[in-house]
Amino acid sequence: MTYKINRQIYFREKTGDRIYAAFKPVVVSNMKDVGVARSYNQMVGKFESIPFAGSAGNLDLDHYVTSKAVDGLFSMLGEEEKKIRINPAARGTELLKKVFGR
Repeated sequence: MTYKINRQIYFREKTGDRIYAAFKPVVVSNMKDVGVARSYNQMVGKFESIPFAGSAGNLDLDHYVTSKAVDGLFSMLGEEEKKIRINPAARGTELLKKVFGR
């Protein structure tokens, strides 16, 4: 395991649950507003009505989408870290200024 991967794992272990908890209500609210669950359930119903298709299983859609959003956040953080390590001047990007309030 490289030092870089070890840092990413540490950061995710220390903050992942809190970030997930902060994201989930926002994700659930937005999915409800646009009808994601309703559309998903309709699609699953149609799939399961196909002979021999079987069951689509039980997916916790709120959990799945929230987890993918958190994955995306950590992916973006990793990309920003990579940019900073290659070019220290990247520390002053608009995104980082917004995050750190400077």
